[in-house]
This record gives sequence, C-alpha cells and structure tokens, in this order.
Amino acid sequence: MSRDRLAVAEAMIEAYNAQDADAYVAFMTDDACEAAYRGAVVREGKEGTRAGLKAMFAQFPQNRAEIVGSWLLGETVVLHEKVSRAPDGDKFEVMSVYSFEGGKCSRVEFIR
Repeated sequence: MSRDRLAVAEAMIEAYNAQDADAYVAFMTDDACEAAYRGAVVREGKEGTRAGLKAMFAQFPQNRAEIVGSWLLGETVVLHEKVSRAPDGDKFEVMSVYSFEGGKCSRVEFIR
C-alpha cells in the first residue's frame, strides 16, 4: 500500500511539471493543504491549492521539479526535489513531505 502512495506523489509531480493544477489536486483530499514545514498553510483546501498553482504556473510557465530521491514510511512520502523556475531562472532544492489519508494526499509540507 505504501508503494501506491509513492506512485501518487510521483504522479503529483508529473501533473505539476505539466502545469496541470486540476490533475495535481485530483490526488488530494477535499480539505488538503500545502504548507511550510511545521508552519503556516500557504494553499488551503483542494480549491485553494488549485487556484494557487494556477497563479504560480502563470507567473512561472517553465517551472519544473525533478525528483532527486524518495522515501516512504506508512502514510508519509518524502521527496527531495530540484526546482527550476525557468531554464536560466531561479533554482532551488526542497524536501516535500506528503501526508496521506487512505489513497489521497491530505497535506504537503515544504522544507526549503
């Protein structure tokens, strides 16, 4: 079952890279959110996440994330990602912690 969660997190990154906010949030619970690690929520609920992603994709149309490493344990998947806003733009690394409830992602926290 936990391998399925890893596949969902990887599929979320595929949707993110395709800049498909609808496909990304399809993997989330209705009350899911994205937040700073152990901090403030930056996108609340499935609809808030969709709207936030669409705004970010409009601002950074070449934004991409590459999975460098992955770990899973129980209801949690951690992805080490390299993110590029554009080929010649800002680049940074992030650890993303995906928490699951059943087969859907309920929270993503970013360590940067």
